Amino acid sequence: MARNIEIKARLSQRSELEDRIVSIADSGPIVLKQVDQFFRVPEGRLKLRQINDEHAELIFYRRSDSAGPKTSDYSRVPIVHPDQLSQLLGSALEPLGIVKKTRTLYLVGQTRIHLDDVEDLGSYLELEVVLESSQTEAEGQAIAHQLMEKLAIDAKDLVVGAYVDHLAK
Repeated sequence: MARNIEIKARLSQRSELEDRIVSIADSGPIVLKQVDQFFRVPEGRLKLRQINDEHAELIFYRRSDSAGPKTSDYSRVPIVHPDQLSQLLGSALEPLGIVKKTRTLYLVGQTRIHLDDVEDLGSYLELEVVLESSQTEAEGQAIAHQLMEKLAIDAKDLVVGAYVDHLAK
């Protein structure tokens, strides 16, 4: 499984934050329209993601529901027939919900920065520090903390859980 270190924060001043991101980004912005269908599994999370109505992937991941930088172990598989797979998964597993978002992606070193406008929730920032196999979680957490400082992300804005959890509340 691949690993990354993640944080998620609620945004109040997206335009100011985006200016700070642009000043340090190696690439971006890339705008992605994403629809994620979540299904209940015994542990972790399983979602079928459709991107720009062109690509799809099945993603399984495990991570703790904590506010600070945390490790996420994940696997992704490209999907050729997402509608058929959605029907199959919906028959075999309990659907949990659908998350629709517009994601603006920037890359800073080994970190993916997402600015997400989530339907019915608002604006969020996600940092995903993609770990090399030789890197420790502590190294990834240090990178996440450095970026949080550079981008002036306040710990009080960090959120717990996945978007689907917040939509269910």
